[in-house]
Amino acid sequence: MKTPGNSENEKVIRELYHVAEIQDSKAFAALFTAEGYFWDVSAGTKYYGKEVGNVVEIYATAFPDMHRELYDFYVSADENVVVVELSLNGTHQGPLRLPAGTIPATGKSINAPCCDVFHLENGKVKSFHCYTAGTILLGQLGVFGNLSAVLQ
Repeated sequence: MKTPGNSENEKVIRELYHVAEIQDSKAFAALFTAEGYFWDVSAGTKYYGKEVGNVVEIYATAFPDMHRELYDFYVSADENVVVVELSLNGTHQGPLRLPAGTIPATGKSINAPCCDVFHLENGKVKSFHCYTAGTILLGQLGVFGNLSAVLQ
């Protein structure tokens, strides 16, 4: 169900995006429950506890001008699940640390589609599953090289 923005849990999620935009990793982590986690699905990495703030730092280092353009919010009937369609936009100006290694700055811009799914409990984030279109993001950074040479 698409909402007009009056859900308390939607307000929590909007605040979470705000503190990510201003690159406040501590405030970001404070919006999670004690056992809450962030799952970067495309990177295959989960962050727990205070580590959830690391994701803000990782992307702030790689994309200091990162902007999350929020398109649509969907809130479940019980308001404990919030789904957000958005895009991640910025210029790759620093190293991007991923589990497979680090991508040095390319100077290229990204505009990557993303869908985030949040489960909330008592006004805090219990889980945050981030589904970034990783192949689009990596393609925009030019890290795939000449795929036509290997594709048949």
